[in-house]
Amino acid sequence: MADQRTLFSDFLTELGVPHTACYSNSRFASMPFRSLFGLTKLLQEYGVDSDGYRLGSAAELDKLTPPFLACTPAGFLIVTSVMPGSVCYLSEGKPESVSRDEFGRAWNGVVLAAYPSPSAQEPGYALHAREEFFNRSKKWVLLTCVLFLFGWLFITNGIYRHVSTVLLTVFDLLGLYLTYMLVQKSLKIDNRHADRVCGVLQAGGCDDILATKASKFFGLFGWSEVGFAYFSVSLLALLVFPQSLPWLSLCNVCCLPFTVWSIWYQRFRAHIWCTLCVSVQCTLWLLFFCYLGGGWLRGALPLKMDFFILGACYVAALLGLNAVMPFFDNSESKTTVKDEKTQNNSAA
Repeated sequence: MADQRTLFSDFLTELGVPHTACYSNSRFASMPFRSLFGLTKLLQEYGVDSDGYRLGSAAELDKLTPPFLACTPAGFLIVTSVMPGSVCYLSEGKPESVSRDEFGRAWNGVVLAAYPSPSAQEPGYALHAREEFFNRSKKWVLLTCVLFLFGWLFITNGIYRHVSTVLLTVFDLLGLYLTYMLVQKSLKIDNRHADRVCGVLQAGGCDDILATKASKFFGLFGWSEVGFAYFSVSLLALLVFPQSLPWLSLCNVCCLPFTVWSIWYQRFRAHIWCTLCVSVQCTLWLLFFCYLGGGWLRGALPLKMDFFILGACYVAALLGLNAVMPFFDNSESKTTVKDEKTQNNSAA
């Protein structure tokens, strides 16, 4: 929850109150009173005074200075600006704008106006900011180390010397990113980039396909997990053991019947297009043409023990990913947040 945006942290940002996402989100999650009264008490900890009002109509919004909270049946909104013909607000962290009339119909007249003092800030802000900086730095250090190892393996193992192996690296990275977004989708983790990609062929198509029984391999593993395991192992094997290219090409050929079935299922059975899924199928065919053009398929037969070791790596990666995914599943937490929002509305 530390990296997730919440109503409270968004409101503090709009008010210009120094705070950290981790501490503020945890305080908001543990707020004892799920109401405007509870928010008032929480804001006081940050040196922010607030008052609640009930206005008669949207025309009276001009009496208030944004930002302020407005209560609607769908939850709290952060009103960021009030103009003669429209109202701009944040809803679940997303900026939106509607006419005053539309806003007036959705709004119940209750607002919470906040007044930060000059010294308003999060309790223990300096310590929390330092901890947050070091926590964020760990990600950059990890990324730097991964890029260094990637570059070192790419050069020392001669991947750059052949056009086909360069393209294989690019397409493995592309497939890894696409399946990563699919895994996030299956775990109900918000990703704006994934949402934009999914809307290319059909809005909501990825979510609908992932909700079908066909999205599971033997009813146990999501195809997104299978894809992520495949591309991650393929990329690692290519970089670390380039001599395994013939076996990688053979494994790729084994994946091609699935691409045909997936397109057939989306077109004729589900009648829904998952843009990410189609992109993954295209990536698998691009890999095939790279293996074919590079002549790597010629050394695939007869089979050797290396092929079965590679297969064991795919299975191990899939089982490991499947074991850890439940710890990141956001489906239950989203349901809880929706239930809490309903309770907030009734309390307010």
